[in-house]
Amino acid sequence: MSTISNGYILNEISEQFPDSVIDSLESYGMLSIEVKANDIIAILSFLKTHPQIQMNFLTDVCGIHYPDQIGKELGVVYHLHSFTNNVRLRLKCFVPSEKPEIHTITSVFEAANWQERETFDFYGIEFVGHPNLTRILNVDEMDYFPLRKEYPLEDQTRTDKDDSYFGR
Repeated sequence: MSTISNGYILNEISEQFPDSVIDSLESYGMLSIEVKANDIIAILSFLKTHPQIQMNFLTDVCGIHYPDQIGKELGVVYHLHSFTNNVRLRLKCFVPSEKPEIHTITSVFEAANWQERETFDFYGIEFVGHPNLTRILNVDEMDYFPLRKEYPLEDQTRTDKDDSYFGR
């Protein structure tokens, strides 16, 4: 079993895709790289087939919503694992909420099928080219995406929530 460093992975991605890497951060030993959404299929294919890196397992695909980041409100996070090297990697891509589209990665990792459907279901991110992009956990009649931060946390119409009763 060989060991590769986070620096080596970042260097290989930066050399192969010099215009795609936007930002990187290493937190608690795990490398996180923000890349352009248009390059996600090429980057994941590169990482999977690279002879040393061998990121051959897709752990998770999930969505995030940062409403204050204008033009980059919605994001897709990919968690990868190399069993050969025992290394984990996080890739992030951001898209605007006006046109939340990113290409599906099911051609690279078939396991992304259900994970992309779940991300679509809760965040409304369209995975272009997905074989069956339909709701998976919520009812089909829902006209909103419940994990977006678009609604107040508390019901503003409640009358029993008087702060004076709680010492505020």
